[in-house]
Amino acid sequence: MPVRLPYTLLWVLALPLVLLRLAWRARRQPDYLRHVGERFARYRAQPVGPVVWVHAVSVGETRAAEPLVRAILARWPDHQVVLTHMTPTGRDTSRALFGDDTRVLRVYLPYDIGFLSARFLAHFRPRLGVILETELWPNLLAQCRARGVPVLLANARLSERSAARYRRWPRLTRATLGALTASACQTEADARRLAELGAHGVAVTGNIKFDIAPPEGQLTLGGSFRARFDGRPVILAASTREGEEPLILDACAARCPGNVLIVLVPRHPQRFDDVAALVEASGLKLQRRSDGEPVRRDTRVWLGDSMGEMFAYFAAADVALIGGSWLPYGGQNLIEACAVGTPVVLGPHTYNFEQAAEQAVACGAALRATDAEDGMRAALALLGDAARREAAGAAGLDFAAAHRGATARTMEILERLSDGAGRV
Repeated sequence: MPVRLPYTLLWVLALPLVLLRLAWRARRQPDYLRHVGERFARYRAQPVGPVVWVHAVSVGETRAAEPLVRAILARWPDHQVVLTHMTPTGRDTSRALFGDDTRVLRVYLPYDIGFLSARFLAHFRPRLGVILETELWPNLLAQCRARGVPVLLANARLSERSAARYRRWPRLTRATLGALTASACQTEADARRLAELGAHGVAVTGNIKFDIAPPEGQLTLGGSFRARFDGRPVILAASTREGEEPLILDACAARCPGNVLIVLVPRHPQRFDDVAALVEASGLKLQRRSDGEPVRRDTRVWLGDSMGEMFAYFAAADVALIGGSWLPYGGQNLIEACAVGTPVVLGPHTYNFEQAAEQAVACGAALRATDAEDGMRAALALLGDAARREAAGAAGLDFAAAHRGATARTMEILERLSDGAGRV
């Protein structure tokens, strides 16, 4: 406890501010004020059998968790998965992926104060815990260790930038990582950084996101989107982050011929209306996916104001500009685009997907651009060269297929933990 005491005190002192921030975020997303009791480990949901707990903080982690959750339920069909989140969009994504399957309970993870973590564990009594990527909660992990709950850090990634932040708090970092039973890492570099910081049982299993198969319904929806576009060439700006849309819109206004349609899909749904206002202010003609109408010939930007349809947007596009990479956000997932054979253009900031980005560029599935204008130039060049575009799409399909298998390797570790093998 002494190592975690300052951290816990900071949580207690910050709790009023945390609640104020929750209320502030609810102005745009009212769902932030639903299920507030769960954030204090007060739950209505009751498990009816053995539980595997999987934590997926928000949308990206929840999508990544899908093949692993399905593999867990296939391996232990008498179990339930308690899928925890921190955001309403993560929770909504879980609902979209698993529907009314009673074997999946979705709740919020409580704030990381010791007695709340203890209450969460006492309520659900998980046999195993799985945390996606690098969502580390010191008090929660300490409580898991004290109760003998093995916890796997799955699909783990740790950029050098994040590792440097953890190094500032060496004792707390070592204690937190030491409370993990095992870590299943995306790359050798991730494994090395985690081991250097104090993680045990580190293995390289690959990126589970390669195992996410494009749903047939999403591909069909992409075809219907394409029909709305009436044969126009399409550049998708996928999962854009705040500040990137103006750069893309300026590049479009400066470089795109009038027949090129920009499909703009912001990462966060609470920004849909703000991005629509940005498009209108730019002078580019706007339509929204939610209006359900065919795209008019004078429309320059089609706003993807929907959740859970990213595969459909990728399938409907000729080229994809990957958001989060044009400003220093670290990049968003490029694997989904490759999995449907859509060529990718990346900005300079891809440290969240470092190895996947470099491998995609190396095999010809992706191009690297220096900024948004350069990215638009590269996308337009691909639009004008059908043979090159088709080759890049085929390279993406091969790239995605070649890297599958992380879910099976992760399940091997979980099975050993379940059998009581302890640290792997």
